[in-house]
Amino acid sequence: MFLLAGIGGMFGACARFGLGALVNSKIKTISPYPIGTFIINATGSFFLGLLAKWHLEGNIGDNLWLLLGIGFCGAYTTFSTFGTETITLIDAKRFKLASIYVIASVLFGIIFAWAGLIVG
Repeated sequence: MFLLAGIGGMFGACARFGLGALVNSKIKTISPYPIGTFIINATGSFFLGLLAKWHLEGNIGDNLWLLLGIGFCGAYTTFSTFGTETITLIDAKRFKLASIYVIASVLFGIIFAWAGLIVG
C-alpha cells in the first residue's frame, strides 16, 4: 500500500517539477503571476476528480487509486508552493496579485475537480 503511493508520488513530484520549470521558464519574463503552480494545481484537481469518480464507481481498483490518486496527484499538486508563492507576493507588496492568485487557485481548483468528477 505505502509502496504504491510512494511510487506514484515519485512520478507526481517529477512531473510537477518538470512542468513547473517548463512553464515558469516561458512565462517568468512576462508575468510575476505563479502560472506554473496554478496550472499544475488546476490540472491535478481535474485528474484527481476524474480518478475519484472512477474509484467510487468501481472502474479502477484500490491499487490504481493508491498509485495515481493518492501518490501521483498528492505529489503533483502542491499546496505548500502555493502558500509560499502567495507569501512572496505579499512580501513584495503585490497585494492585488496575491489576492487574485488565492481566489483564482481555490476557485479553479474546485471547478476543475468538479469537472473531473463530471467527465468521469
